Amino acid sequence: MKMCLTLVCVILSSSFIRLAAQTQFTGWLASFNTFKTGVKTSVHADVQWRSSDEFKHTQTLLLRSGLNFHLNKKVILTAGYAFIHNRRTIGSVSGYAPEHRVWEQLLYNHKIKQLFVAHRFRLEQRFISTSKVANNELDNDGSVFANRFRYFIRNVLPLKSKEQSFSKGFFAAVQDEVFVNIGNTSNVNGKFFDQNRLYLAIGYRLKPSFDLETG
Repeated sequence: MKMCLTLVCVILSSSFIRLAAQTQFTGWLASFNTFKTGVKTSVHADVQWRSSDEFKHTQTLLLRSGLNFHLNKKVILTAGYAFIHNRRTIGSVSGYAPEHRVWEQLLYNHKIKQLFVAHRFRLEQRFISTSKVANNELDNDGSVFANRFRYFIRNVLPLKSKEQSFSKGFFAAVQDEVFVNIGNTSNVNGKFFDQNRLYLAIGYRLKPSFDLETG
């Protein structure tokens, strides 16, 4: 089986979140990888680590894998599984609760002059742990099911390169992702709208298969 690394990305993210008069400083590290397995197929794998409370705790550890089918040069179809290890607090008791996800997505890439644009449409079937406090510890005693839809758009602009295919150099990136719950909203936050993630970054492409960025 031929395997090659097509994308590795390291993200450092610092954010101040204002909620109920509280400010939190968090960090985010991520690695996104694609391993070519055939003319039309590849394997997706990404790992993400998120901190909380000024890096004192691991808030989330996400491990995600998937099988890609390259329909053509612009469209990739994917189905996969993700395991998420989330920190949860009930009262004064904190612990970790797992979430299992089955997911499907369509990725569409295109170009507008020098701008590289990616659109991602993802469906998630989520099995979320339910928790209670027992003996002063967090006890995960079951799970609930919820569906979620995500739309992601990413724009990458090479800062110097005028090549048709950007292979090396500095770039700027802007991306946004919207999350909405589809049914069973009482099992999550009780709302149709879940969250929105806006991200701005500066990066350097070492080669077509390896990017580093911070934002």
